[in-house]
Amino acid sequence: MKKYLVIGNPISHSLSPTLHNHWIKKNKINAIYEKKQVEKKDLKNIVSEIREGHIQGINVTVPFKKDLIPYMDKLSLEAESTQSINTIYLSDNKIIGHNTDIAGFELSLKKIKYNVYNKKILILGAGGVVSSIIFALQRMKALSITVSNRTREKAEDLKNFFKDILISDWGKISDFDIVINATSIGLNKDDKINLDFSSVDSGKLFYDVIYNPEETDFLKKGKKLGNLTENGKMMFIYQAHQAFTLWHQIMPDINDETIKILNND
Repeated sequence: MKKYLVIGNPISHSLSPTLHNHWIKKNKINAIYEKKQVEKKDLKNIVSEIREGHIQGINVTVPFKKDLIPYMDKLSLEAESTQSINTIYLSDNKIIGHNTDIAGFELSLKKIKYNVYNKKILILGAGGVVSSIIFALQRMKALSITVSNRTREKAEDLKNFFKDILISDWGKISDFDIVINATSIGLNKDDKINLDFSSVDSGKLFYDVIYNPEETDFLKKGKKLGNLTENGKMMFIYQAHQAFTLWHQIMPDINDETIKILNND
C-alpha cells in the first residue's frame, strides 16, 4: 500500500487526510494518506523515507514550506520562483519539491469570478504561503501588493524575490481592494486578529487562507464592515487536486460531495 503524508506544526486542523482519502477511495487506489506533526529536526529523516520508498508523497503546511528546500534534489519552476514548497515526490530517483499553492489560490479566485486586475492588495503575514500568493497576484496583474507582518524584517526579506512589493508596518491599514490574512491568527477558534480595518471601504474582499475553522475573527470583522468574504477552502481543495493529480496521474472530481465532506457544520 502506498503511503502519503501531510506534515506541519500544528497539524490537528488539517483536513488533507479527509480530502485525499475521499479521492483515493473514489478512484480505487491502494493507498493511505495521514497527517503527522513534526519538528524541524525531523525533516531530514522524513525526506529520507521518500527516497527509500517508505512514503510516496508529502504535503507540507506551516511552518516548513521553506525549511524543506535544502533537502530537495530539484525544485519545480513554481517552487524555485517562490522559494516555497508544499508538495514533495520522487521522480527518476530525485526528490522533487513543487508548489501547488499558486494554482490553488488563482483557481479559488476564478471560482468566485473575482478579477484581480488593477486591484490594490494588502497581505497580512510573510510566511511560506505568502510568496505563492504574491506570485499569483503578479501573474494576474494586480496594481499593487503591500505586505504587513508582525516582524517587519521577515516582510522585507520578500523583496529579495519580489522587488515591486510594498512593505507596511503591522497595524497600519489604509484602503485596499483585497485584504488577505496569510497569518496563522485564526487557526484556533478563539484567536482575535486585533487590527482596525475601518479604513477599508465596504464592498471589498476579505480573503483568509485558513479554512478550518470556516469563519475566522478576520472574516467576521470583514463581513461586519460590509465586505465580501472568502475562506481558504477552495484554495485548499484546488492545491490538493493538483498534488493528487501529480502523484496518482488521475484527476479527481471536485463537486458538491467533495466540498460537503470538508464542511464542519
